[in-house]
Amino acid sequence: MSSSLRGWASFPDDLPPFDPADVPVQPHELFVQWLNDAGEHVLAPHAVTLSTVEPDGSPDARVLILKDVDAAGFYVATSADSPKGMQLDKDPRAALTFSWPGRGRQVRVRGTVSPCALEVSVEDFRRRPLDSRVEAFIGHQSEVLHDPADLLAAAEEARERVSANPGLVAPAWTRYLVTPSTVEFWQASHDRRHIRLRYHHTHDGWTTERLWP
Repeated sequence: MSSSLRGWASFPDDLPPFDPADVPVQPHELFVQWLNDAGEHVLAPHAVTLSTVEPDGSPDARVLILKDVDAAGFYVATSADSPKGMQLDKDPRAALTFSWPGRGRQVRVRGTVSPCALEVSVEDFRRRPLDSRVEAFIGHQSEVLHDPADLLAAAEEARERVSANPGLVAPAWTRYLVTPSTVEFWQASHDRRHIRLRYHHTHDGWTTERLWP
């Protein structure tokens, strides 16, 4: 198997240019540029790995969909009573990782997470597709499923409930703001002299610094 792993390409033949000396002051502005570029080349460019910390210090991670980004930070959403929601309640430190192999790019975000206002979470939930709203009412996320028939029954019950009341909102549904302390932009290079630019937030605003590959 190791020979197959080494035989697969890591980067596309054509890599986009990146001049770290010519970037916006705010990291979210550069992120939006990269996100829009990725959207023209890769599937689900808004997919992001959210990494959290268990109460015992163990790391955990899963892939979510980015809901929005602005000068305040990055927005994701989940149920507050899900494993990740409970982890964030105990320890708000988190990391986001965007990976766009088709462009040879990554973006790494580290910061703290806080829940948005209730009305923001409600609006987020109501804008979700029907199947996604139904899913939120199935419950038991990450619990052991002993019989797949139980899932089918719970899904049918949840669909009937949502269909009977289209405005129904899952009470634990929460939109979260990830307020970044650092945002790193990573651009691959075929000569392996990869370009790494890190934004670091200080009391005076954002500063940038180049990192060794």
